[in-house]
Amino acid sequence: MATVFTKIINGEIPSYKIAEDENFIAFLDINPNAKGHTLCVPKQEVDKIFDLGEHVYLQLMQFSRKVALALRKAVPCERVGMAVIGLEVPHVHVHLIPINEMKDMTFDHKVTLSEAEFKELAAEISSHIS
Repeated sequence: MATVFTKIINGEIPSYKIAEDENFIAFLDINPNAKGHTLCVPKQEVDKIFDLGEHVYLQLMQFSRKVALALRKAVPCERVGMAVIGLEVPHVHVHLIPINEMKDMTFDHKVTLSEAEFKELAAEISSHIS
């Protein structure tokens, strides 16, 4: 059965897309720890990050870096934190989270954004992708 991320990749579920290429997609997390919390996902449905082939793993890190640099330009923050946890969706994904305090990375601290805020934020981050 396809994961929720595969359904987003296939356009079956809407998302606030930030970047996409032939192998990866980045979109805003709809239950964010912080404004700008972004997920970078390989289009290949693999459950565990270290089960990715080495080349795909390295490409995912390069793609995530490009998104993180754009995120840092669009959302004022001390750092862009990165986490790979993968328990909630069995499809590899990298969390990129603008952080100012350690609690921003705990996944216990959530923020709420309106649909308009999500759309505006996705467009702003996308505009900084190079």
